[in-house]
Amino acid sequence: MHVTMFVKSLLVSITLTTLFSCGSDDKKVATVKDSTQIAIPGSQFNADSTKRYIYLTWDDSPQPPGTTNCKRIFEETGIKATFFAVGFNQVGNKKIRQIDSIRKAYPQFLLANHSFSHGMNDKYRLFYAPAQHDSALSDFLRNERELKIPVKIIRMPGNNTWAHKGQITGQLSTNRLVHSLDSLGYQIVGWDLEWRQDAKSKQPKESATEMAQKVSQKLDDDETHAPRAIVILSHDRIFEKSAQADSLRKFIQLLQQDKRNVFETIDHYPPFKQ
Repeated sequence: MHVTMFVKSLLVSITLTTLFSCGSDDKKVATVKDSTQIAIPGSQFNADSTKRYIYLTWDDSPQPPGTTNCKRIFEETGIKATFFAVGFNQVGNKKIRQIDSIRKAYPQFLLANHSFSHGMNDKYRLFYAPAQHDSALSDFLRNERELKIPVKIIRMPGNNTWAHKGQITGQLSTNRLVHSLDSLGYQIVGWDLEWRQDAKSKQPKESATEMAQKVSQKLDDDETHAPRAIVILSHDRIFEKSAQADSLRKFIQLLQQDKRNVFETIDHYPPFKQ
């Protein structure tokens, strides 16, 4: 009887210790009833110095059926990816269900911010003009709010710009909007390599083999924004057809042959943890 009471008391003590040890500095980890821990977006990540990290970041999401194909291939190959979502063609639309499915699929998929209006529907010069500062800032905040984006990570529509804790580089490095977002704690992600779309055929411009070779070469030559890490930009829409989807699958499989390569979500981009 005394032994039973002691065991119960010990279990209660362990549970309370687990619950109350998660102070304000550990908000990135959620504790569930069985005392296990589950990752949430932005959770702690320790990079392995022997690995090379690949960040697949897909813009303008979701764009079915391309999004559906990409998600299926990512799931089949067991890799992680990030979808930068645009809100204006999703809210009030059945596509919002895909937004929800991406958000709920972490840690495999991460939902991030690509503005609500996609830069006033691709009117970039106007969107980034000094006079439009307040409305552009509100555009990103609205997208975060309406799509329930779980991280303060942004890609600027139509511009390759990077910002993190005052370290700002790229096309919009002097833009007031970028500096405002940075001061509010947002991390802005550019890209090291783009898998482009052919304007006429609307298919991937480079083959799977060509893209895999470019990725490896950039990592080998240390020609990326951060060492041993490469951010790849592409779009859901260019993988709509079976042949295009097969190309994406082959690209991933080629990179998986090198055991140094690890696919991660962009919240685990090494500079963001500094």
